[in-house]
Amino acid sequence: MDHNELVARNIRRLRRERGFSIGELSRRSGLSKQTLSKVEQGDGNPTVDTLSALGKALDVAPRQLLTEWGSAVYVQRQDDGLWRDHEGWSERMLDQTYGSGYVHTLMMRLERGTPCAVVPGHSLGTLHHVYVISGTLRTGPVEDQVELSAGDFARFPGDVPHQHTCVSERVVAHVVTTIPQAHQFGAAR
Repeated sequence: MDHNELVARNIRRLRRERGFSIGELSRRSGLSKQTLSKVEQGDGNPTVDTLSALGKALDVAPRQLLTEWGSAVYVQRQDDGLWRDHEGWSERMLDQTYGSGYVHTLMMRLERGTPCAVVPGHSLGTLHHVYVISGTLRTGPVEDQVELSAGDFARFPGDVPHQHTCVSERVVAHVVTTIPQAHQFGAAR
């Protein structure tokens, strides 16, 4: 990933997590809305001073704006998945994660019309891995939802508010949640 894209994703995510508008972040950082907009789109080339001002406004160390943490939403559509044939069976790799922590695996079944509450974020670094078996599901962080059909897969941060909504009559999905034992980073020092 390009460094400007990484900074853009981190600033966008941190700003949303704190409930700041671009105007509020502009006020807190002393940077213009135009500058912030360019940085959040990955078009800007922020200076060290800009990163410092943003870090202070977002209450993180500037280096954390350049650090890969959390995860962007990753989607693998049914037609994009590659199947590997073995003797008597085939497999389709959906995703790989490394590290120590807890892994929860479950089947999720939803029906249209059932109210879908927003789930508060879990501990830092939590990821949800969702594979749709049947039906159509809208899922992901409240600010960045994707629509998945049978055979589609998505991975998204579970440490931010998220939601699952049945778009078809019924949906069945396989969900794996990975929860690290140690936080990926702490507050700015």
